[in-house]
Amino acid sequence: MIDIALVAALLYRVYRLLKGSVAIKIFLGFLSLYLIYLLVSALKMELLSIILGQFMGVGVIAAIIIFAPEFRKFLLILGRSSIFSDDSVWKDLLFFWRKKDNSAFNISPIIDAAKVLAGSNTGALIVISSTVELKFYAESGDILDAELSKRLLISIFNKQSPLHDGAVIIHRGRIKAARCILPVTEREVPAQFGLRHRAGIGMSEATDALILVISEESGQISMAKNGKVLHNLSFQEVREIINDYLNNEDLYDRFENLSEYDLANKREVAQKPIG
Repeated sequence: MIDIALVAALLYRVYRLLKGSVAIKIFLGFLSLYLIYLLVSALKMELLSIILGQFMGVGVIAAIIIFAPEFRKFLLILGRSSIFSDDSVWKDLLFFWRKKDNSAFNISPIIDAAKVLAGSNTGALIVISSTVELKFYAESGDILDAELSKRLLISIFNKQSPLHDGAVIIHRGRIKAARCILPVTEREVPAQFGLRHRAGIGMSEATDALILVISEESGQISMAKNGKVLHNLSFQEVREIINDYLNNEDLYDRFENLSEYDLANKREVAQKPIG
């Protein structure tokens, strides 16, 4: 019973990870093929068993190659949920450090800058990380390592600035880098989401960071976390979400899946009177 429960939980977790992407169809294909292999083996159909057995023998390697991005996300999620992901655990065990680090900082410069940028319909993409510095992504842009300030953020995203095209990475109250290149999600997204939103969602899928996106067309503010989004947020909601994230609150249920968001948006459009 324990074995069956663990396998079911693992398959469900993999399904949740792949849901909404093209990879889900490949995964279901692999699963169907494996079930057929078990069936023909039970029926002692030797010829089909040999053919499918050879295929299943290299199936693990093929799956790793095909699902490389998804495997990376799965391991990242596993690492996030593990007690060993927190450095303070090791520090406590080794008696080197007893006090838990606090990743919270003054986020008022982010909120104040967002108000100015949204008011002038200036597009912005801000990555807020409380766990790691995201050096790999920071090195894709220009390293700043500057103190967080409202004026600096506004200057970076000014349309005349050479640094405005790309993302800003913020870690522990410092702007680590600007003009950073983020991974773009491969999933289907609602039509009103542009490349900036796709990059924000992709970054939230690949890392544990919280992403803030300001639309250049409408000035609306969106946030992404774990591949899920919240759209058209107020500044008070943005402040609360960032504070909760920095205080290690669970935000998973507060964000909407892309498929659910798109369906809700279609319902909203359908209910509006024509003319």
